[in-house]
Amino acid sequence: MDVKLINPFINATTNVLETMAFTKSEAGKPFIKNDNVAKGDVSGVIGFTGETNGTVSVTFDELCILKVVTNMFGEEMKELNDEVSDAVGEITNMISGQARKELEEIGTLFHGAIPTVITGKNHKLESMTKGPKIAIPFKTDAGSFTIVVCLEAK
Repeated sequence: MDVKLINPFINATTNVLETMAFTKSEAGKPFIKNDNVAKGDVSGVIGFTGETNGTVSVTFDELCILKVVTNMFGEEMKELNDEVSDAVGEITNMISGQARKELEEIGTLFHGAIPTVITGKNHKLESMTKGPKIAIPFKTDAGSFTIVVCLEAK
């Protein structure tokens, strides 16, 4: 997969977390994800169509997302609940939107769907798109999370 298609998702992720949740994040080394198990507690997933079909998912460890949402709301979050799930959906939507905007600037047009949120330890994320799943781990002071981008070949 072309790095020009992955970098916008990395850029959008760090930007959204910093501007919306005052949380600095650092991307780790991308890798090919070969299974459907989300290594975390809550995931936002959004599909898109256009130049090709694809998905992006953002999976947070519980401690990380609680801190991120606490920062967003200015109110301490102590457990995963509907407010946290809604925030994960919104974060996923913002990451997808910013990444798609950057991709559009280089001539690649995508249209996003409505995000879905899944919770539970090591839940499964079945991708409906056929293509490599590129996972990018991120670290923050509050914990870790991973984004996974899957794009079908043109």
